[in-house]
Amino acid sequence: MAGSRHTFLFTDLVGFTALAASQGDDRAADVALEFYDRVRPLLGPHRAEEIKAIGDALMLRCDDPAAAVRLGLEIVEGLEAVEGFPPVRVGIYTGPAVSRAGDWYGTTVNVAARLCAAAAGGEVLVGEATAEAAGRLKGAALGERRLHWLKNVTEPIGAHIASSRRHTCPVEGRLRKLKGLLPSGPQEALP
Repeated sequence: MAGSRHTFLFTDLVGFTALAASQGDDRAADVALEFYDRVRPLLGPHRAEEIKAIGDALMLRCDDPAAAVRLGLEIVEGLEAVEGFPPVRVGIYTGPAVSRAGDWYGTTVNVAARLCAAAAGGEVLVGEATAEAAGRLKGAALGERRLHWLKNVTEPIGAHIASSRRHTCPVEGRLRKLKGLLPSGPQEALP
């Protein structure tokens, strides 16, 4: 499997340390276990596998980069719908990696983890290598490419914020919403 291209996803809970400090270790552990329980059923339909759980994070691997992006979006959007659940973030990167004793190693794995750390709560940050490998994404869109300087990575990594097509709002839709919020009167400036 060395040299083959794989797509890795890291996903974790934003604010987990603060949650543990404010609500206690028992509550934090319960939230982490609920996180795992909500993510694991999503793996099969996306042909993904869990590599390991690391505290409040999961390391996942996918053979299909497009399926990995859709999985990342489903994780974030599914947990956003759970009232009171901490925000989730996802980092995804594609490239070569090596497997040893049930774990995975290499720059690709490290970059995926660093992209997760760079993502904000509710974001799926997709590395340029994954975006290229995924091709045209059905049901998803990628935002503008931005360079990220990641810890212990010598070159900046291009990445995009992914969004579900059902959650994207075109500019015209935003303008219509704003127009509806304006007081009555002349509004010719808005389309």
